[in-house]
Amino acid sequence: MPLATAVTAGLPAALPSDLPGALAPTLGPKWLDAASIITTIVEWFGPWAIVGVMLVIFAETGLLVGFFLPGDSLLFTLGMFVGTGAVGVHIWVAAPLVWLAAIIGNQTGYAIGRKAGPAIFNRPDSRLFKKEYVDRTAAFFERHGGKAVTLAQFVPIVRTFTPVMAGVGKMHYRHFLLFNAIGATFWAFAITWLGYFLGSIAWIQKNIDTMILAIVFVSILPMLISALRGWLSSRKSSAAQPEA
Repeated sequence: MPLATAVTAGLPAALPSDLPGALAPTLGPKWLDAASIITTIVEWFGPWAIVGVMLVIFAETGLLVGFFLPGDSLLFTLGMFVGTGAVGVHIWVAAPLVWLAAIIGNQTGYAIGRKAGPAIFNRPDSRLFKKEYVDRTAAFFERHGGKAVTLAQFVPIVRTFTPVMAGVGKMHYRHFLLFNAIGATFWAFAITWLGYFLGSIAWIQKNIDTMILAIVFVSILPMLISALRGWLSSRKSSAAQPEA
């Protein structure tokens, strides 16, 4: 089946009034809510809505300015919308396409780090860009080595900066591509399919805000654990130092 046919098949003429999440409370600013983002994309892109989702995933995984985008909840919500027919594309088309967007985004991030890393990371803090994000990613990368590229795919913010750090550190490209492909595959397929299957459950449809909050919490859990370990380690170090 041609891609255009696969994408346009089953797209409703208008968004249904019971679209999952369309009327649900948003978490944080509306423009950062996954359901609102996809609803807007469907309105703007029509039968090519999946292309709009791919652009958002590409920006979140490949462009430093896209670190704030809700990649995890976006994939989950995409799966739900595909299941209801609000995004007129089969799940076997949607999941590979968002995987492709993530792969291309990560390769772009690697190229940015390889070519312009030092200039980017030496810039002062701004409202969107903070050196703290870079330091957090560098610590994550140093602690986990090559597998950090795989693990980072599941951690917001770190997911955006790790490919760039790999480029700055001149990590062997084939090595990077292997670990990145593994992470992107599990991330894109697992979360999208999870939303696709769970989206048919009435309770999930009526509580999309709760589900997205759960996805966000699970996504940032590794960062919370890492921060807790760092805090406990610093307390132990302080306690071990003799008083002057």
